[in-house]
Amino acid sequence: MSAIWYECKVKYRKTDETGNQKITTEPYLIDAISFTEAESRINEEMKAYISEEFKITNIKVANYAEIHPFENADRWFKSKISLLAYDEESGKERKTNMYFLIQANDVKEAYDNTVFTMKSTMGDYTIPAISESPIVDVFPYFSGDEDELEQLEKFNALKASKPEIVADTEDHMEFAVEEEETVS
Repeated sequence: MSAIWYECKVKYRKTDETGNQKITTEPYLIDAISFTEAESRINEEMKAYISEEFKITNIKVANYAEIHPFENADRWFKSKISLLAYDEESGKERKTNMYFLIQANDVKEAYDNTVFTMKSTMGDYTIPAISESPIVDVFPYFSGDEDELEQLEKFNALKASKPEIVADTEDHMEFAVEEEETVS
């Protein structure tokens, strides 16, 4: 079963660096099977982080096809990916858009991480837009099974670790031309 991600906005009183308190609303992403479960899960998750009162102000279905945490990245970026397909009946090229939530430190790193996640894609695609997302944190669903506990640990380790710096970015849209061997 594929994940349904819900964007939950939480309003609470936050203390800034100077000690002043202000009311803020922040969006979080929750993996759930219904709005009711999303509300219940965001309440549980926020109790661990916020000691004072908080209020869930909005819950909506998020339009992310996939969520990709990366090592030592602290921000989330929304990557728009256009899959290109040729429609033989009409003779035209069709674009199908989907959105990934990619963890990175800046836009360039988000682009590199998006290309990395698309490396096994056989079809043509473009990345027409990448923008910083207001999402503060992502809470995937794990049932508590042993295999899923390993997945949760891996997900959390990826969120908390540092990315490797890649010196050169490969262009994955080019196809290497191999020379054919001639048989003598």
